[in-house]
Amino acid sequence: MATFTKAHFKKLRKKRARLKKKLRCRFCPDGCDKSPRPIYVDYKDTKTLRSMVDREGNLLGRRRSGNCAKYQRAVRQAVLRARFIGLLPYLSED
Repeated sequence: MATFTKAHFKKLRKKRARLKKKLRCRFCPDGCDKSPRPIYVDYKDTKTLRSMVDREGNLLGRRRSGNCAKYQRAVRQAVLRARFIGLLPYLSED
């Protein structure tokens, strides 16, 4: 039976980190420095906003969605507006 050392597990963790795909912001393909002003996410685009919300209705974090900080704030505003108008539900319908 093979015995695994602490160093072996450390190597495995590093390997997995390298294999993990780097998420990029879907709103600024040229980079956030060249993003248009004012930064705006359309609240009527429910298809995009649904991908930013999980099953329970909570917003996905930046690390999960891959958005940059500027657009994550804009997504939050868009989701709040869409919920207020009734385009998105506050809670899931389970």
